[in-house]
Amino acid sequence: MLSLWLLVLTRSGPVKDKPANFCRSSLLASDGERIRLAIIGSSCFPAQFLYNPPAGSLELMAKQSFIAVVGSANVDLTTFNDVFPRPGETIFGKKFDLGFGGKGANQAVAARLCGASVGMVAKVGSDLFGPATIRNFESQGIDATHVGIAEGVSSGVAPIFVDPRGQNRIIVVKGANDTLSPEDVDAAAPLLRKADTMVLQFEIPLPTVYHAVKFATANGIRCIVNPAPAQPVDFKEMRAADYFIPNESEAETITAMRVRSIDEAKKCAAFLLRQGMRKVVITLGERGSLVAASDGVELIPAFKVQAVDTTGAGDAFVGSFAVFLGEGLPEQEALRRANLYAALSTTKVGTQKSFSNRTEFEKEWRNRGGRL
Repeated sequence: MLSLWLLVLTRSGPVKDKPANFCRSSLLASDGERIRLAIIGSSCFPAQFLYNPPAGSLELMAKQSFIAVVGSANVDLTTFNDVFPRPGETIFGKKFDLGFGGKGANQAVAARLCGASVGMVAKVGSDLFGPATIRNFESQGIDATHVGIAEGVSSGVAPIFVDPRGQNRIIVVKGANDTLSPEDVDAAAPLLRKADTMVLQFEIPLPTVYHAVKFATANGIRCIVNPAPAQPVDFKEMRAADYFIPNESEAETITAMRVRSIDEAKKCAAFLLRQGMRKVVITLGERGSLVAASDGVELIPAFKVQAVDTTGAGDAFVGSFAVFLGEGLPEQEALRRANLYAALSTTKVGTQKSFSNRTEFEKEWRNRGGRL
């Protein structure tokens, strides 16, 4: 059943006991009242679970997005220090943080916090981290029906080292993530076919990624590929993806081209388009994101924040971008919003713990007025 969400915002407060025909006319009404309504068929219901924008504005959300993430789930082991040990040296660190991570899981949590329905397809280990990871998905409201446990295999882990500038160095041990197969994708078909967008990363086997891209194409599902961590890629297998979203270092590794400036990023994006990519978005950290397609290239500037930990910022960008597109926002606005969502994640320590919920994000978006 198709749902159309109308957010009608005026000044004084919630409307009570209004007839259904008020729902249909409320976009034109100016009776001093504030309502949030869901129209399902010919009936009208309060949309209580949506975020609460400010009075005096009007927003239209075409639908609640459904995001399917086929990807990794790790446990992040993050150490903060001013310096890091030389070979054979042992030093004391300043701070340690343990949290749930993995690029796939991070993107799923970001999408869920942004208001989407989310389903996860993944594998975890038969260690103490595996069941805890599944419980974390469930506690977030993410459908974990197709998160399986790989017997005799460790869960994925990611030791992360963060310097005083908030820059990070990460070593990923894939563990159970390496057991996610094309057959697991097919087994999750009933869940995946519900999605308007499928999100993929490279922390699972590439044959599984390629198979999932074909599945998305065959079923008319928008497909976003985040090629992270970077590794050699068969471009022919990626051509059906709607968006290919590397960061600077990933773009360099995949293309063997230098990407240290905006001009170099444009040249790299042009190369990727020539390989058959439909649209390329290169995330550029504090410089924003660059989107390239056959009709041109545009730099979407970043929002200024005081970063303390950049871990997970790329995942925040991808997960939120999928949601904003799924809600029907124009691509440029979806990218601007994703830039801000990612930037806000760098102001807190951790990955999933650093992501804003939709209410927090919308407040910051309004406070900035869309300004950088």
